[in-house]
Amino acid sequence: MSDDDSRVDEVAAELLSLPPSRFTAARNERAAAEGGAVGRRVAKLRKPTVAAWAVNLLVRDGQLGEAVELSRALHEAQEDLDAAELGRLGRQRRHLVVALARRAGELAAEAGSPLSGAMSDAVEKTVNAAVVDATAAAAVLTGRLVSAIDLAELRDGALGEAVAGSVPGELPRPAPTRDDLASRRARKAAERAVREAERAKADADRENAAADRRVDSATERATRARERVEGLRADLERAEKDVAEAEDVLTQRTNAQIRARDAVRAAIEAVQRAEAARHEGSDR
Repeated sequence: MSDDDSRVDEVAAELLSLPPSRFTAARNERAAAEGGAVGRRVAKLRKPTVAAWAVNLLVRDGQLGEAVELSRALHEAQEDLDAAELGRLGRQRRHLVVALARRAGELAAEAGSPLSGAMSDAVEKTVNAAVVDATAAAAVLTGRLVSAIDLAELRDGALGEAVAGSVPGELPRPAPTRDDLASRRARKAAERAVREAERAKADADRENAAADRRVDSATERATRARERVEGLRADLERAEKDVAEAEDVLTQRTNAQIRARDAVRAAIEAVQRAEAARHEGSDR
């Protein structure tokens, strides 16, 4: 890259961080001040869209570093075909993209140009492009965007249209060494073991909770049965007492009946004797 290229990139980054309403006047002033070939190139810089400007603010605020690191982690997970890690990183990516887009909106509002819903969507798509695509990340991190980036609509050469000044290539990723690969695989194996142990523990906790519920239910049933037995035993004791008392009464009344019958027989015999004595007296 030539000195002129570097100077144009530097000036473009400064100008494209200004609110779009101030861009044209500031660009013309800088073009005149720079003069020469650099000034002529600065004069041709395009005014950024509000969404692109908001992303440039986000870059200057230092908020995209985490997104780029996450992008590299996603690539590593894809290379290792780690589905669990991909799922976790995918969720983290979505949360991070939303948070960064919200932060860009805050920066734009603080600078006096709040974002509309459509602009916020464009910012979110641009941040997402930086997260999932290393080439897009390199373009976005220049802080020289003049238009938003949507990976779904990205055409050949479109990044050159979206960036003022020079267009960087894909962000370099350090080639992993054998030790790096072994360490990463060992770490992922350990993470899988931890996840499996956590799932096993969760299953055991659920089974233990179910066993506790079953024990509680059985204990409650046993308690109710014991209470019924105790109630029936008390009823039986009362019934046995009632039977004993009834038998005593029965014995007493049976004895009284026998005595009454004996008295009746004795009275009959006395009557019979008296009648016999009377007949004998009349025969004389």
